[in-house]
Amino acid sequence: MTTEQSTQATTPGSYVEPGEEYTRDTNYIEDRITRDGRDGWPVEAGRYRLVAARACPWANRTAIVRRLLGLEGALSLGMPGPTHDARSWTFDLDDDGIDPVLGIHWLQDAYFRRFADYPRGITVPAIVEVASGKVVTNNFPRITLDFETEWTEHHRDGAPDLYPEHLRAEIDEVNDLVFRDVNNGVYRAGFAGSQEAYEKAYTRLFDRLDWLEARLENQRFLVGDTITEADIRLFTTLARFDAVYHGHFKCNRNKLSEMPVLWAYARDLFQTPGFGDTIDFEQIKQHYYIVHSDINPTGIVPAGPDASGWLTAHGREALGGRPFGDGTPPGPPIESERVPEGHGA
Repeated sequence: MTTEQSTQATTPGSYVEPGEEYTRDTNYIEDRITRDGRDGWPVEAGRYRLVAARACPWANRTAIVRRLLGLEGALSLGMPGPTHDARSWTFDLDDDGIDPVLGIHWLQDAYFRRFADYPRGITVPAIVEVASGKVVTNNFPRITLDFETEWTEHHRDGAPDLYPEHLRAEIDEVNDLVFRDVNNGVYRAGFAGSQEAYEKAYTRLFDRLDWLEARLENQRFLVGDTITEADIRLFTTLARFDAVYHGHFKCNRNKLSEMPVLWAYARDLFQTPGFGDTIDFEQIKQHYYIVHSDINPTGIVPAGPDASGWLTAHGREALGGRPFGDGTPPGPPIESERVPEGHGA
């Protein structure tokens, strides 16, 4: 790492606006990669690289969908390290801190090659065109839907239908509620700038978790009898709940492991190929507790909790359901994408 890189790495970001409610900037790069290439970006094997940090729940969604659909051969994966500064995510886990395909250290370089004055946050997931080194999109809600509907030519044999047409309206409705109150709700609590804003977010979060606990008591998955996009979007928040959100974001009415239905549901998914094998608890904790220095100024990363409970029996098979529908589970992760020993459950 160069002297300039070392200096930049000491500059933290800021996440809490004193006295204010946290509001997520949801203005993303709207370009899509589609079969017909309507935005100038046609689906093409090998043309793009997905950049998805293991630590980030929004990026984790794309890694799971890529695994379930078997897109590894068509879309390579770059994985930044768990920490970053105000400048952007970095590829500090790669040799010499350089992504081996894109040839960059800072993800922001791909954004600036496309938009020299890009004014917003440098976020993951991002899809980058390999040849030009330009970011194509960082619109995470759309990326996974397009993997499911536009990249079908490159799906593996036996790939599940994660966004079945007859259930899309219900999936979209559930996704909207879960995003507002749970996925983003934990951030609204954790980054709240006032007691009032925190308590409002806290209440909405746990009201929605109670609603989910009731919804899932007698059905194995959120919508229909198979895993869908809705389960993936909820799972990445649940996977981080006890490790990060309960303590770091003060979402502490109870732990996930103290909500029997949701905890069993989360373990069911974790133990499903394509889910738990993307979860790196060590990187998750490092990201939140080190990067959010205005919340955790000491930078101390908790030693716990014990993650072995994720592998205990969940009993959800008794509810029926067919996790992959008419499809099949994915094979094991490719060697270079395996979660390091000791970082999972």
